[in-house]
Amino acid sequence: MEKWDVVVIGGGVGGCTAAMYAVRYGMKAAIVEMLLPGGQIATATTVENYPGFPEGIEGPELARRVHEQALAFGVEVISAEATEIAAGPEGKWLVKTSNGDIETVAAIIATGAYPRSLQVPGEKELRGHGVSYCATCDGFFYRGQTVAVAGGGNAAAEEALYLAHIAEKVYVIHRRDELRADKYLQKRLFEAKNIEILWNSVVAAIEGDGEVERLQLRNTQTEELSYIEVQGIFVAIGYIAKTEWLAELLELTDGFIVTDRLMRTNQAGIMACGDIRNTPLRQIATAVGDAAIAAFSAHKYVSEWRAERQPGQ
Repeated sequence: MEKWDVVVIGGGVGGCTAAMYAVRYGMKAAIVEMLLPGGQIATATTVENYPGFPEGIEGPELARRVHEQALAFGVEVISAEATEIAAGPEGKWLVKTSNGDIETVAAIIATGAYPRSLQVPGEKELRGHGVSYCATCDGFFYRGQTVAVAGGGNAAAEEALYLAHIAEKVYVIHRRDELRADKYLQKRLFEAKNIEILWNSVVAAIEGDGEVERLQLRNTQTEELSYIEVQGIFVAIGYIAKTEWLAELLELTDGFIVTDRLMRTNQAGIMACGDIRNTPLRQIATAVGDAAIAAFSAHKYVSEWRAERQPGQ
């Protein structure tokens, strides 16, 4: 059985960063990734808000570069799906995968999260061409245009308020007759002159020839169909974190891993970073920052583990 100082579960930008920092700390590090490395960023068209790329960079290209950098650092990538983390020998952890068990002193979980989709016609086809899941990522492209936000919670309200400073007109599409967002956010929405809330409505289809041009809406009370002309739609109905396999081990909140400011979970030797943890902001920059801190905590834990079991070394 291969033995490691730290195993990073998840090969996105955050996972690769954590592994690189682990190697720089002198640890033997590996990444367990079930799909192609890159994570969510590999599905993005253009990334314009990540430092160092004034002209922007294609999401797949950024994912490729970060992955290649990790390999250049000496990080090994293990193609497998992690299915469980269990107690191992000598105070270590066993990362159980689809290709066998991996023994490690510390583990960093960086499997990310993905936005909930509307699952309507046109959404998949026009993703990245007017369909977005992040206003802070893509709002800049819609300066002076008309956009819509689907959702009624805090995330949707915050997206709409952010876009109101960029777009000419913002529709908020909500399936009920009252919002779920906090009252102070609702007050700001109602006061914004260029935000219009479409009550009792859901998106039935997203239409356009290569780019989003209009939305078909369905009234949830009358079933009546209508259309609005928009250049973009921002879906803000929550994120999904695949943490069912960790539910018996780690403390979770709404499915996301609870960490302290040093990215440590409630289990000694297990850290989490990026979108998988309970963070208020899910961005590449924050995932990278989390990853550096997680690697620092992993190094501290591994150093203490060695000192206890291998005195004088």
